[in-house]
Amino acid sequence: MTPPDKVQPAADDWNTHWLSYASSARFNPAQAFRRDLIRELMRERAPEARHLLDIGSGSGDLARDLLEQLPEAEILGLELSAVGVEMARQKAPAAHFLQYDLLDRPEPPPEHRRWAQVAVCSEVLEHVDEPATLLRHAGGFLETGCLVIVTVPGGPMSAYDRHIGHRRHYTPQSLRALLERAGFRVEFAAGAGFPFFNLYRLAVLARGASLVERAKVQSVENLSLVEELVLSGFQRLLRWNHARGGWGWQIIACARASENQ
Repeated sequence: MTPPDKVQPAADDWNTHWLSYASSARFNPAQAFRRDLIRELMRERAPEARHLLDIGSGSGDLARDLLEQLPEAEILGLELSAVGVEMARQKAPAAHFLQYDLLDRPEPPPEHRRWAQVAVCSEVLEHVDEPATLLRHAGGFLETGCLVIVTVPGGPMSAYDRHIGHRRHYTPQSLRALLERAGFRVEFAAGAGFPFFNLYRLAVLARGASLVERAKVQSVENLSLVEELVLSGFQRLLRWNHARGGWGWQIIACARASENQ
């Protein structure tokens, strides 16, 4: 019998996932919050970087936003799903996207070995049974000293999280340990977003399984007035809620690639 922690949920079909849920991600205030945090850290810690690696680039939202801020940057996105890659190419045609399985391919293409000056892995590791392996394999793309920015969820797991295949949620301590195990030098690991991000996550928890079906059909045209007001309110609150500490349920870390990766 397959151990429970090795069962692959249906949500691991990422082609289906992006076809079903990519449009609803635009209305998620947590997405904008994370991208703001990522941009802040890039400005603080790697302002001159121009080679950017997006690990688990999904449908291309992060790459598109980074290109708007850094139009001269070169962005490489690695994504498991063919559907995600196609969506990303349409959203961010100036970036380059590869359909790539980092768990299965430890060596990067020669032209991208030791290429990246900044790497972002945002909301990916919670979906993976062997996150340390994924991070180690990503190391071949990174130049020595490359800034690595990682975000993962913390706090309780919702019905929607389980539906889309979350294996685990993290604490700052467990994310730090994972990055160190994968060979990175960790600069910090912390929670972000207390209290408003936590309140948003509690609202998601309260919606329960109903959020799964709602996300499939969410669009600008069919948002209710209450939904518009709630999402708009959280977007405003999260815009000023970037302080890092021990209480926020958005877990974020910065690390550096070592010469041995």
